[in-house]
Amino acid sequence: MALYLLYESASGYALFLVHGLDEIGQNTEAVRNSVTDLNRFGKIVKLAAFSPFESALDALNQCNAVSEGQMTDELRNFLELTLPKVKEGKKPKFSLGLAEPKLGSHIHEVTKFPCQSNEFVLELLRGVRLHFDKFIENLKSGDLEKAQLGLSHSYSRAKVKFNVNRVDNMVTQAIVLLDTLDKDINTFAMRVREWYSWHFPELVKIINDNYLYAKVAKFVDDKSQLSEDKLADLTEIVGDEDKAKEIVEAAKASMGQDLSPVDLINVKLFAQRVMDLVEYRKNLYDYLVTKMHDIAPNLAALIGEVVGARLISHAGSLTNLAKCPSSTLQILGAEKALFRALKTKGNTPKYGLIFHSSFIGRATARNKGRMARFLANKCSIASRLDCFLDKSTTAFGEKLREQVEERLDFYDKGVAPRKNLDVMKAAIETAEDKDMDVDEAANEASTKKTKKKKSKAEIMEGGQPMDEDKPFVDRNGDASEEPKSEKKKKKKEKRKSEQEPVHEEDQTAGNGNGVSEDGTAKKKKKKSKEGNGEELPAASEGKKKKKSKAQDDE
Repeated sequence: MALYLLYESASGYALFLVHGLDEIGQNTEAVRNSVTDLNRFGKIVKLAAFSPFESALDALNQCNAVSEGQMTDELRNFLELTLPKVKEGKKPKFSLGLAEPKLGSHIHEVTKFPCQSNEFVLELLRGVRLHFDKFIENLKSGDLEKAQLGLSHSYSRAKVKFNVNRVDNMVTQAIVLLDTLDKDINTFAMRVREWYSWHFPELVKIINDNYLYAKVAKFVDDKSQLSEDKLADLTEIVGDEDKAKEIVEAAKASMGQDLSPVDLINVKLFAQRVMDLVEYRKNLYDYLVTKMHDIAPNLAALIGEVVGARLISHAGSLTNLAKCPSSTLQILGAEKALFRALKTKGNTPKYGLIFHSSFIGRATARNKGRMARFLANKCSIASRLDCFLDKSTTAFGEKLREQVEERLDFYDKGVAPRKNLDVMKAAIETAEDKDMDVDEAANEASTKKTKKKKSKAEIMEGGQPMDEDKPFVDRNGDASEEPKSEKKKKKKEKRKSEQEPVHEEDQTAGNGNGVSEDGTAKKKKKKSKEGNGEELPAASEGKKKKKSKAQDDE
């Protein structure tokens, strides 16, 4: 049986035919020894066909397809044209050797060509990679290296820019910075307490919160100047009038030493810096929450944003976390305890980072291990959904959270939880309903935009807000009368010039039984009302003018 080798280079696809396979007998050692020598290797492997890529973009697309284990149309055409044709009902007398087993399985499914990927084939492909520039004619030295460098840069750039909103390394950086800020804020707050306590030692016992202490220390400044006048402002900062009064009373009888103005300025500046750090920490937490809702909404809905971010950070990425089995995810973060237990043959840890979840704390001591195992199972499902779903949704995470709540009730009260199949069906239905609502909202927004654009264009062209054949819609939502045709406008202008008052009912009768050009019947009642309100005053004015003229003639 003949053996063909498919080699995917940076410049194109190459197909090689292996000669003397019976003599070699698939001896890996013999091939390994002959790989370095081109004369010996050239007698075994010979180029059968070569299909170069059309452009750098085409090379990138082919590289992406190969990395995902997919056969493109170009590769299929190349294989069908170059490989021997197989008659229907007969087995092929050749096999195709590849480096990627996933690609081989896909090729076999589509084309029915027998594919193999073993150590013997990999050694042959190693020799092909080593001497590839010698097999291709008219290939200058350095061309292959340039193609490889350009393709590697574009491939890496495409992978980094795959989806800007779902870059999980931002979550990793944010959670690490959040932990660092917590440590630094605690250290700096203790330094502010210690520094300002030389001046006002009684304030430490009154106010326990670090951020509030820094705020009060900055406001009080010199304790000797604190009086009843500042009580209102101090109450606003502290939030409690009794505490504010206690601070004022303590300042009057304080045992602390006096500080120079320069020292007080430095204490105030440092307190301000601590306050700024606390504010930045709040903003960073909000950023982490929004980022987690973009990247891993189901995991965040299940276990919380901070714990979910810690799991992603510890695993390295969301993809790595999705690849972890639930048993690994359960003890993620407790590696030291695990290896110590394995070394000393003691009890292995039951939980790692997921211990910080509220579910583990709510479970009894007897059920903590069970709860950790169940929660790790659901976290593993949520991370895989977040990693591989095309549309981000929180429906699955909410349903998984309900399952965990039901499991807690089962351990405490014995209430039987729902089946996993029923819960997942309900989650799929809710996700589909949400997608439908989003699509409908988008369609409504698009129709509103088009209507606004049309009305603007009509105003620019004819000075009218709507077409003649469309009813004008009021802001209140009531459809008013249809605009009149051009003939009516001309008649109106003539009648105005003659100064003859005409009732509006005559106009509708003159147009043909109150029916407009587009065939819609007009509402006579409204028109008659409007006519009575608008046309009659004009008629009375005309009569007055005639009377005044007659009096002048007399």
